[in-house]
This record gives sequence, C-alpha cells and structure tokens, in this order.
Amino acid sequence: MARVKGAMMTRKRRKKIIKLAKGYWGAKKNHFKVANQQVMKSLKYAYVGRKNKKRDFRRLWITRITAACKLNDINYSRFINGLKKADIALNRKMLAEIAVNDPKAFTALVEKAKAAL
Repeated sequence: MARVKGAMMTRKRRKKIIKLAKGYWGAKKNHFKVANQQVMKSLKYAYVGRKNKKRDFRRLWITRITAACKLNDINYSRFINGLKKADIALNRKMLAEIAVNDPKAFTALVEKAKAAL
C-alpha cells in the first residue's frame, strides 16, 4: 500500500487560517503559528461579542424608555408594571421605537399604564 503524506490537507488547513487572519497586523497575518493563535482569540471575542450585543441593545432600549417616561412624570419600573397590569404586551424594543419616533403614542401608553396602577 502506498504511503499517504498529509501535505495537501495541511496546506488546506493552514490556508484557511491565513485567510481568516487577513487584515491583521504584522506576522499575525502570514505566519501560521501566530495567525492561528490570533484567529482562535478573535473567534472567542466574536462569540462573546454576540452575547454582549444582546445585553447592550437591551440596555439602550431601557435607557430610551426611561428618558421618555421621565418626560411623562412616571418612572420606568412603574410604567412597565402598569403595562403588565393593563395587559399591554409590547417588548422593550418596540416601546423604545415608539418613544423615539411617536411621543404622542407613548404618552397614550403612559396614560393607560397609570390608569392600570
């Protein structure tokens, strides 16, 4: 049986890593060993970043809702509690959009929330 050497697959694997490392600074873009370490770290950062993105957007929405609530003389927690008691099921993303783009509609929601309290 013929001896099988791994040159083709090794080159393929290394080219894949070097391609992922494109744009990195210095030896990180073309030396396999350094590029491999940096790509692994970058993929880890990307994974964590996707989780943090959800956290950051939720914080942004809550901040926007809080600012709009203060303009209507109610605090955030009482507003959310009032919406739940009034059976108004809007998520924070939609509430933030309404607060920014349609203040009159948000004021109407605040009034309903106050009435439910």
